[in-house]
Amino acid sequence: MSDTFFSGAPHWTWFIIPYFFIGGLAGGAYFLAAILEWFGQPAHRPVIRTGYRVAAVGAILSGAFLTIDLGRPLRFWHMLFQSENFPAIMFKAWSPISFGAWAILLFGLFSVLSALGAMSEEGRLNNRALRAVGGVMQGRGVAKLVAALGGLLGFFVAGYTGVLLSVTNRPIWADSPWLGALFLVSGASTGAATLILLAPRRGATPQSLDWLSSFDRSALVVELLVLVLFLVSLGSVNRVWLSFWGLLLLVGVVGVGIAAPLRLHGNAARAAKLVLIGGFLLRVATMLASEGIERYHMTAGT
Repeated sequence: MSDTFFSGAPHWTWFIIPYFFIGGLAGGAYFLAAILEWFGQPAHRPVIRTGYRVAAVGAILSGAFLTIDLGRPLRFWHMLFQSENFPAIMFKAWSPISFGAWAILLFGLFSVLSALGAMSEEGRLNNRALRAVGGVMQGRGVAKLVAALGGLLGFFVAGYTGVLLSVTNRPIWADSPWLGALFLVSGASTGAATLILLAPRRGATPQSLDWLSSFDRSALVVELLVLVLFLVSLGSVNRVWLSFWGLLLLVGVVGVGIAAPLRLHGNAARAAKLVLIGGFLLRVATMLASEGIERYHMTAGT
């Protein structure tokens, strides 16, 4: 039996699940927008602008959920600055939590800057200061530089939550090296799905939507492969899935969130909705499967 079965559960509230889901979605959406910013065509501008705005809103929401989930939310700034030597920063490169806190903060900054540029491009900024920032962000060189840095951060944030779980000594989470990759690919697929649903309202062309749909289908295939690798790598720990959460993983994630969208070639919007459901349920099943550990202990007599 893995020694992770004898560790204490983290005192997380339900806020951590939407944080994981929205953070991955935001990272995936920005990463796709950054790719199109660098290599796309003028016709992709509506998708790019949508991706930036989704990322900005997602970064703010996920940061809020993470902060609220802390035992003392008002002390979140202690993860960024040394309280006794302010404004000296608090950064520990060897600590996933410290590294991740700064990555999330910087991702939020770049997402907001790109979103202001997108809103300025659409003529939606009335505030003079914001309009000035948005105008600077419309510069091709500046926009590409910010997109490159933000895209790398978005890529990191999408998979970071899985890595964070991997270094938490709990069953399933610490028993496989594939959890970060699984969350990364899921963030890419849910990010693409969100853009498929929202970009048409901002003038996305059929060609852009076809590109997003093709990308999402490829991401789903990769996600399924990584999910299989994840489960195989768990070995005997897979007994944890002989529960409601295993059924949810099979039916909700594999069936509804991956297999069904792959069959819906002619209905991109419906497929995208199912991808979002599957992506959310993946976090729910992965996070809450550990709740069945005590029941396993009773059955095993340990």
